[in-house]
Amino acid sequence: LFSNHAEMASARSMAFDWLQTPIFSGLGAIESWLESERDHLALWLPVMLGVGIAFWFVLPDQTGWIYVIAGGLALALLGAFGRGQRLGQALLWSGLMLALGCALVWARADMKAHPVLARPMMATVEGRVESVDLRPSQGKVRLVVAPSVVIPAAAPAVIPARAGSQDLTLIRITAKLDQVPDGVAKGTALSLRARLSPPQHAALPGGYDFARAAWFAGLGATGIALGPVKAEGGAVVPGLRARLSAHVRAQVEGSPGGIAAAFASGDRGGISVEDEEAMRDSGLTHLLSISGLHITAVIAAAMFLSLRLLALSPTLALRWPLLTVSAGVGALVGVGYTLLTGAEVPTVRSCIAALLVLGGMALGREALTLRLVATGALIILILWPESLVGASFQLSFAAITAIVAFHENRRVKAWLAHHEEGSIARFGRTLAGLLATGLVVELALAPIALFHFHKSGLYGALANMVAIPWTTFVVMPLEALALLFDAVELGAPFWWLCGHAIGLLLWLAHKVAAWPGAVASLPAIPASAYALMLGGGFWMLLWTQRPRWLGALPFATGALWALSLPPPDILITGDGRHMAVRATDGRMALLRERAGDFVRSALADRAGEEDEDIPPLDTAPNARCGPDMCLADVSRSNVRWRVGATRSAQLLPWRELVALCPQLDLIVSDRRLPPGCAPRGLKLDRPALAQTGGLAITLGDPVRIEHVLQAGDAHPWAQTPSVRPPPEGGNP
Repeated sequence: LFSNHAEMASARSMAFDWLQTPIFSGLGAIESWLESERDHLALWLPVMLGVGIAFWFVLPDQTGWIYVIAGGLALALLGAFGRGQRLGQALLWSGLMLALGCALVWARADMKAHPVLARPMMATVEGRVESVDLRPSQGKVRLVVAPSVVIPAAAPAVIPARAGSQDLTLIRITAKLDQVPDGVAKGTALSLRARLSPPQHAALPGGYDFARAAWFAGLGATGIALGPVKAEGGAVVPGLRARLSAHVRAQVEGSPGGIAAAFASGDRGGISVEDEEAMRDSGLTHLLSISGLHITAVIAAAMFLSLRLLALSPTLALRWPLLTVSAGVGALVGVGYTLLTGAEVPTVRSCIAALLVLGGMALGREALTLRLVATGALIILILWPESLVGASFQLSFAAITAIVAFHENRRVKAWLAHHEEGSIARFGRTLAGLLATGLVVELALAPIALFHFHKSGLYGALANMVAIPWTTFVVMPLEALALLFDAVELGAPFWWLCGHAIGLLLWLAHKVAAWPGAVASLPAIPASAYALMLGGGFWMLLWTQRPRWLGALPFATGALWALSLPPPDILITGDGRHMAVRATDGRMALLRERAGDFVRSALADRAGEEDEDIPPLDTAPNARCGPDMCLADVSRSNVRWRVGATRSAQLLPWRELVALCPQLDLIVSDRRLPPGCAPRGLKLDRPALAQTGGLAITLGDPVRIEHVLQAGDAHPWAQTPSVRPPPEGGNP
């Protein structure tokens, strides 16, 4: 190829210079860094799987989903050419996980396909109970029913639960306790009259989307019982979980009994709304959900007792691997406890993680590492990919990842290791370690809580320092002893102690929740800002070398973005019945004073208000209200909107309404307005709101409008429902 050695030397020199260009030298630096982090590369498998799942939820249609899958495969193909190098391996597996995540949740959504009711109707429902959720503190019970027939009241016709299939759509019906006969349990045949509705979308942008959750749960309608529920075929013996929950609530009265029942069976229906809010605002609400803390306590107790009992035998102690045997006993008890408490996804997730830890112990590995956490997340996302967008999954895995990553840090390990020091210094070091761990967890959870709930407790680290040891070493052991001694009818003293111990836990929750500034509120976090914070957080937690701190930049950018957004000035629910307008004093004012607690809470959270005591619009100085309509002037940054909204079922005079509309920038109504009503800006009546859903409007330059429903959304829960009731007085 070369005529002489001089040309060959020149070509070598040119090639060497080419390889020294910034691009190749940068790739070499990345390769070197990935080699030093090779033990942590596997931790990114569930992260990239989750990114693929998240893309499916965020992108609106099949075109975007196909692009994600194709992009992931292209990335994997690019990495395959350098599969011998760390960078190539990282690209290969990242691309495969990205494509797999999007395809997996897409297939999961299609597998869950079922018809959904199109519009509200009155009907008689006959079927069998799938689950019973008692809520005695609210005087209600929720029944999930697999209907055999649904007979609309408007016409003598039967609506099939699923056209062309024998599978039945589930219906969730809420009834008062006195409407449901005793003995109703899973498998009970019943009939009732109910007002059925389609599963509702989020009332406001950024709110909880029940329609999405209902799709993956197989719910095609929700309803409210209009009369007594008739059980047919005799009473069915309640399951073990229901009997255990009822037994615990009979021993301990009030909310303490509801919390005790939650610890024993996962049933939270007996906890009052006030106590549950105090637990949430104090950062202790995680104690009410059967998750890692409870599973760990139960398994640890089973291992401790079995190990001590087996060690009483010298033969077993000398010849058997008792630690492995006790780990097996703990695993069996943990699985049993998971099944007993209903095997909800958070509980199953915690049980899988615990089983992985026990397996590591049996193999002689370190009890809890980030690899075990990543394996648990990977299994959950493969089995239930839709759980990624739920607050429960995000909160639990963010907390355990933050804890393990913090304690795997070399400096933290050295600081918390045993030292030759006195008992007081050792106690202080342990206390400081608990406080530091709590602060790290609070920092990791705050963006998630603010994104999903628009509020976060600020003193959770301090409250959990007391509440977690108290629950683990006092409340749960007392409850276990009470249940054990109930077998010989001697559990009453232990129940008395357990009730008072839970009472102290509630006292702590109310005390912390009442501290000034106990709750931080934020109107909304944009999805892009939230993604920046999550990405930056994972980057800092999952790497160990200095480049990990580069994650602080996207985290800080997302946080500043979220904090810089002004709160909305006008909030409108998807049904058009409720609206909140910002008054001149900066607080929101409510269109309908008699709005329910749920609506008030949703509006307060979305507006960034710290409490739900929203005053009526009648009292706002920038509004004029009558029985049937309100007018308000809303101004910000030299932008003024004149807003009108109907607020009664009374029809307004047609001529006056048509003459008023051109003077308004926005008119809102829960019914269809006449075609002649043409405001200067937005006309949000029933047909328009059916296309947009709830809205949040922020005035300024420019005006920012967010809405729940997106045009062209191809997700199955956003499609036109497939089961339509017959028209009033007509045939189906």
